[in-house]
Amino acid sequence: MLEKIKNQLIVSCQALEDEPLHDSYIMGKMALAAQMGGAAGIRANTVSDIQSIKREVDLPIIGIIKRNCTNSSVFITPTLDEVKSLYEEGVDVIALDATKHSRPNGQSFKTFFHDVKCQFPDQLFMADVSTFEEGANAEEAGVDVIATTLVGYTPYSKGVKPLQLVEELVGRLSTPIIAEGNIDTPEKAKDALQLGAHAVVVGSAITRPQVITEKFSARMNQLQDEQIDSKKGGAL
Repeated sequence: MLEKIKNQLIVSCQALEDEPLHDSYIMGKMALAAQMGGAAGIRANTVSDIQSIKREVDLPIIGIIKRNCTNSSVFITPTLDEVKSLYEEGVDVIALDATKHSRPNGQSFKTFFHDVKCQFPDQLFMADVSTFEEGANAEEAGVDVIATTLVGYTPYSKGVKPLQLVEELVGRLSTPIIAEGNIDTPEKAKDALQLGAHAVVVGSAITRPQVITEKFSARMNQLQDEQIDSKKGGAL
């Protein structure tokens, strides 16, 4: 499966409950549009979305289940229950939060992943990390692929650039590295491959129209503010 996505684009087709496109049917069509545009893989959240996507496309799927836990900040496939659900659905890769935060039951990622691999030895797993140390820890634990998904989402990774982390991980680790997180232009995706990324995941820049719209609106409003300030300055 990893060879199928090598040097290719993976599109993250997700919409959370508070977003207007939160619907499994829509995510299926989003995946179809991504495939038509040249995507070689899909990253998807929840079993229902994955089932809908499978009805539309025959592409490798990186599966996750996001769940907010009251006693942990880990939210990407946080427990064995989510892993089991994704395994039974038959996704190609299961992605896990591999940050240094404790799991809901207090386990470290290494301890958790040991239990996961014992129960699902034939499954491919991806570690979503935010720092080099977490990537090195995930490689030592035995994951199949590492992604920079959580750069900037942990307090201690604020200000880190995903592409900088990609370069460091590729240069110092042997596990395939997937570039993900703030890859919002074709140029950044190309740069990631040139840095040695195995593949590139793009989400919001393709599949979240409200986020895309906000960027346009913010830039246009900025221009209007600049024009108003210019007029005020000229009146002094």
